[in-house]
Amino acid sequence: MQDATNLNRLAYFVAVIDAGSFTRAAEYLGITKAVVSQQVARLEQEVGTTLLMRTTRRLQPTEAGRMFHARCVSILREAEDALGELAQARSEPKGLLRVTAPYDYGTSVIVPVVTAFTARYPDCKVELNLSDKMVDLVADNMDLAIRVGWLADSSLQARRIGSFQQYLVAPPQLAGRIRELDGLADLPALPFVANNALREPLEWRFTRGDQETFTVRFKASISINTTPAVMHAARHGGGLSVLPDFLARAELASGRLVHVLPDWQLPSGGVFTVYPAARFRPPKVSAFVEMLVAALRTETPRGE
Repeated sequence: MQDATNLNRLAYFVAVIDAGSFTRAAEYLGITKAVVSQQVARLEQEVGTTLLMRTTRRLQPTEAGRMFHARCVSILREAEDALGELAQARSEPKGLLRVTAPYDYGTSVIVPVVTAFTARYPDCKVELNLSDKMVDLVADNMDLAIRVGWLADSSLQARRIGSFQQYLVAPPQLAGRIRELDGLADLPALPFVANNALREPLEWRFTRGDQETFTVRFKASISINTTPAVMHAARHGGGLSVLPDFLARAELASGRLVHVLPDWQLPSGGVFTVYPAARFRPPKVSAFVEMLVAALRTETPRGE
């Protein structure tokens, strides 16, 4: 090509193929048939190949024309998306934002971001659905989900925005028995509060450094199906338990819980934003995610 092909010519060519004639394409585009014919002919000159077979009765694409049509559709869609994103970036967030998040993470982390978001953007309202069940974003008309842990394969669009650590904790009244432990192998002898919301609530893999690993299988003395309730049971003397840092941090700082064998680490998990499939997202969604990411960056560093 001697110069860059005008996107309009691609649009004219696609319209001709989709409409099946120059006349119908011109009517759809709101221009004259002569302009459409001239621009498609110019396009063929630029690409150096015949794209359309013209007869007195019918018009159909050549083999090259069919392949080029598919590429043109993709190019025009990308251009439309880019323009849509730019237009939305200039728009102020407004309207109802529907978000779902796990109960524990939503209560401790998402709710403060929601209140800050509605204060900054008064034209927005937020409906926050806190549930430990997997919400169907499309069926329940959700704009955004916050998911915590290990993301399963999905056709939804996802972005990792943060992470969290897990701590083995205990109430202070168990401190004496903990000091008598010879190591991880003795942990199952102590009472344990199991979180039944997890896939494997009793089996935990500990690591130390790059080489040492040890798997402990606890015996549940209490089993509960929500993480905040597990935390309260542990704090009130129920036994050892595993808690995420965003719930455990304040309890450890206050001394209501103690960190057991802190030189051993449990697997860390991810924090994800998950979206329904969309060509671009409205400003209210982008603005909320930006505020959430900023809030996570200012949190106390992980793994203290």
